[in-house]
Amino acid sequence: MFEAKPKAHRLGWAVVGCGWVARDYVIPALQGASNARLAALCDANAEALLRIPADDVARYTALGSVLADKAVEAVYIATPNHLHAAMTEACAAAGKHVLCEKPMAVTPRDGLRMVSACQRAGVHYATAFDQRHHAAHRKLRTLVKEGVLGTVTQARIHYACWLPADWTPDNWRIDPEQAGGGAMIDLAPHGLDLLEVVLGDEWESLSAMTQRRVHAYAVDDGAVLMGQFRSGTLGLLQVAYNCPDAYPRRTLELIGTKARALAYKTMGQTPGGSLSLTDARTGEETSIHLSPEEDRSPFLNQLEAFSACVLEGRPQPYAPERDVRLVGLLTQATQDGKAYPSCH
Repeated sequence: MFEAKPKAHRLGWAVVGCGWVARDYVIPALQGASNARLAALCDANAEALLRIPADDVARYTALGSVLADKAVEAVYIATPNHLHAAMTEACAAAGKHVLCEKPMAVTPRDGLRMVSACQRAGVHYATAFDQRHHAAHRKLRTLVKEGVLGTVTQARIHYACWLPADWTPDNWRIDPEQAGGGAMIDLAPHGLDLLEVVLGDEWESLSAMTQRRVHAYAVDDGAVLMGQFRSGTLGLLQVAYNCPDAYPRRTLELIGTKARALAYKTMGQTPGGSLSLTDARTGEETSIHLSPEEDRSPFLNQLEAFSACVLEGRPQPYAPERDVRLVGLLTQATQDGKAYPSCH
């Protein structure tokens, strides 16, 4: 289905939507990638474009201009959630490969639109789940696969931050129309994906409770999601916009019959953090060392992995229909879950 490119070729990328994630992580990763290059930037805010240090890169304020640029072969979509579906369809129709920020879409129907458009056009699609590309999470997946933890009985993630209404001048993440929700739709997709990848398993069921406890905006500022995997493993995700940043708030824990694994400060956009194992018999805790060569930017790993699939003419490792399934699970959990009224 996909054709390989010449080996010396570096995939030309455009970044559409130049907010803080794109500015601080995606663009630097593209500038440092071995098999990709930054060809264009696009944002409706012309002043935001000018503030990004990138030499010899085309800058556009309209997606149509990006799609007409022959140097652009792939597009990283980092716009508000409600724009993902239409932008992906437009990119696909122009023959551009798509790596789209999570959540891929606000609804499963929109997700299916995106998948269908890319399949019709014969272009690659993937959702930007950078967490699965963190070195500690890659190592954890290997440990699970090799049986080091034994039978995994429970998996827990706490992934939270402090996000007041005035966090940015245009804080679209708390706008129900642009974001489609609050803390849950923004933060939970990472954990839903990551646990499936690390465990080599699939969520079979998911339920949720949300809160509007601290911040006076129209979307949830905290949520708890609980579910079960096909293997029987239980999963728990705690996500929040109402957790002070000074608290420990980025942990991933797997409980196994042979060992317990704890990844601390690995959830997020940066490399680093720690990974340790606690022996079930002795209680001895052992740190897992990751070399500097392994512990690179998860965005760099992600962009090189996507680009390699395109350049080598092979499918992405996870089918996009899987991402639609995760959107469906999250949507159903939101509809069925209990939402507590605001305290304001």
